[in-house]
Amino acid sequence: MQSPWKILTVAPLFLLLSLQSLASPAYNDLSRPSYSNGHTCVGCVLVVSVIEQLAQVHNSTVQASMERLCSYLPEKLFLKTTCYLVIDKFGSDIIKLLSADMNADVVCHTLEFCKQNTGQPLCHLYPLPKETWKFTLEKARRIVKKSPILRYSRSGSDICSLPILAKICQKIKSAIEQSVPFKDVDSDKYSVFPTLRGYHWRGRDCNDSDESVYPGRRPDNWDVHQDSNCNGIWGIDPKDGIPYEKKFCEGSQPRGIILLGDSAGAHFHISPEWITASQMSLNSFINLPTALTDELDWPQLSGVTGFLDSTVGIEEKSIYLRLWKRNHCNHRDYQNISRNGASSRNLKKFIESLSRNKMLDYPAIVIYAMIGNDVCNGKSDPVPAMTTPEKLYSNVMQTLKHLNSHLPDGSHVILYGLPDGTFLWDNLHNRYHPLGQLNKDVTYAHLYSFLNCLQVSPCHGWMSSNKTLRTLTSERAEQLSNTLKKIAASEKFTNFDLFYMDFAFHEIIQEWQKRGGQPWQLIEPVDGFHPNEVALLLFADRFWEKVQLQWPQILGKENPFNPQIKQVFGDQGGH
Repeated sequence: MQSPWKILTVAPLFLLLSLQSLASPAYNDLSRPSYSNGHTCVGCVLVVSVIEQLAQVHNSTVQASMERLCSYLPEKLFLKTTCYLVIDKFGSDIIKLLSADMNADVVCHTLEFCKQNTGQPLCHLYPLPKETWKFTLEKARRIVKKSPILRYSRSGSDICSLPILAKICQKIKSAIEQSVPFKDVDSDKYSVFPTLRGYHWRGRDCNDSDESVYPGRRPDNWDVHQDSNCNGIWGIDPKDGIPYEKKFCEGSQPRGIILLGDSAGAHFHISPEWITASQMSLNSFINLPTALTDELDWPQLSGVTGFLDSTVGIEEKSIYLRLWKRNHCNHRDYQNISRNGASSRNLKKFIESLSRNKMLDYPAIVIYAMIGNDVCNGKSDPVPAMTTPEKLYSNVMQTLKHLNSHLPDGSHVILYGLPDGTFLWDNLHNRYHPLGQLNKDVTYAHLYSFLNCLQVSPCHGWMSSNKTLRTLTSERAEQLSNTLKKIAASEKFTNFDLFYMDFAFHEIIQEWQKRGGQPWQLIEPVDGFHPNEVALLLFADRFWEKVQLQWPQILGKENPFNPQIKQVFGDQGGH
């Protein structure tokens, strides 16, 4: 039986380890460095930094700041309970070290959440101490020399070994691995539950006890007796005896939207309030349990499949909401088949989670948007691990053949190119990260260096001070984009037309600047890598404009019966 001490050593990092291990790796099919558990180190440094800054902001003791942090966390997923367990086991050591003016890097190395093995570089987020690192670390170790915690190794610890978290961990792991809803009674890949790959990711099931009822299917007998496609339109008009589905939807060319994407498409987002002491309050963590069970993704607010109103105050809508506005018969017909760390290499592991029956369902618009992980990885030498154009061609053709065997005739597939990620360093490196804003001590350059040192960066190639490396990464991205463009121009399939679209980030920047915004405001502030909600909605707007101009047949007709559908059925059953 595993020692309870080993289990508790990882408990304080539950929030941020979940954040790191579930969401950010852009290379989860590649090997991890053996010399250090980098994610554990990052998690520890972030948590200790928050504790230290809370004490500073509120002019309180370290003990009070730890208790304050726990009081902010919700009871769900045992987050608050876990936090108080952590205080009980680690609080005294953290208090001693922070009271001796040791920074978060020193604390985490002293408590052995961060390790520097022989021959490996010293990885640190904050500026090094004025005294030598060796002297400072020895001094810190003397302070906690008699601590019982340090008698137990942290190697091999698993947060999911904690009994109170085992069940939810299993749910999350199952959902991630299979990319299908955990709660799905009839096994039709649709759910009445929002998270754990539920209706945040694909249209809400309207009858979870009947596998023949799900969003996107052609109506059974024009839905006279029940809503077989979950668009909220069913029954017979008593005035003329015509089924509403036939009256309002026949000939309107209904179609769904499906995204095959990575963490950008899933809308990976870490709220700055979770790590910014000056902004932290009782309301900061309300959405944390939902976010954790959605893998720290927010597909319900994404640019392709989002169905909720924007939280950032701009008018642009997701592609799904635009399709629904164009034709209310498209209601609920969306699927976000995205995974953190997805690339052309590992898409085959979860593409089976896509739900489309070529005989029973409506056509679909499929967007293939693996925009980063074929060039992004965290290795110390990232270039050899990048996908080659030849391998990309093979991977994408395998995906397209799978789609051709599942998509109904009349579908459309759009291949998205890769961006030029040099934008990240150019616009962020000298800006302060949320952890560095209070004391002006951590820039994005420091964060990038820290993650690269630990080999846990989502994209060493672009998140690097090495200009040559950034250029090489962009050159490879351009080669891969050209490969996608050639595939779209030369390959033909029986059940769908194939198109290519550039990932024109510069166009989004220009549009944002016209509105008075700054380029750096389009990137997630905590990870310094992903496009944020504003950027994703602006991409949706640009996508819609280009398709309307170049390939209007993709979008289908505008349904003249939309007002009547709204009058009779209201919101068609919600999401």
